[in-house]
Amino acid sequence: MSTDPATEAVSSQRIATALRESILAGDYRPGERLFQDVVAEQFGTSRIPVREAFRILETEGLTEVLPNRGARVPALDLYEVNTYYRMRERLEPLTLAESLENLTEEHLERMESVQEQIERGVDVAEFLALDRDFHMTSYAGCRSEQLLSTTVRLWNATQHYRRAFMQLAGDDRMVIVNAEHRLILDACRRRDGEDAQRFLEGHIRRTRVALTSHPEVFAP
Repeated sequence: MSTDPATEAVSSQRIATALRESILAGDYRPGERLFQDVVAEQFGTSRIPVREAFRILETEGLTEVLPNRGARVPALDLYEVNTYYRMRERLEPLTLAESLENLTEEHLERMESVQEQIERGVDVAEFLALDRDFHMTSYAGCRSEQLLSTTVRLWNATQHYRRAFMQLAGDDRMVIVNAEHRLILDACRRRDGEDAQRFLEGHIRRTRVALTSHPEVFAP
């Protein structure tokens, strides 16, 4: 019996969406395998849309496809995470600069609302979701799909290590994060590209330095 390609595409997107949320939430750890047969049974579908879902997630930095063996969540060492963060330090200020003039009042209000939620106090899982929302909203005006997709890929690749670090960090770290978010938001409101880029670069660098000072985060 043939399968409708349109139906397969919908199934692939549905599976990719569910797996993306699970991986970003930490339900799968770095290095953990995802088996085609298991995922296909879970979603009540054939292996074809599962393979396509794995490929979609691979382009987003969330899986590594293993030939004839399903996929796995990438596992990075300290050097790789440090390199990814250094890439972010250079790339994301450019993404923000390209976005700045196209940010609407709705975008700025969204950033304000998200930051207020963070400042009221949240757990690690909530912070990671809100922090991502804050920064991705600030990039929403960027018209370069290549810049945006690369930015998202680097965020995805380092999500687990950011979570592990936040579980180690104390309240002092949140004071710094909140202050830096406020500086970035203020620069966005003023459409000051120079300040926005400088504040964002420092924000990412401080996270990198703090994160890589905890080698236990990268233990197998």
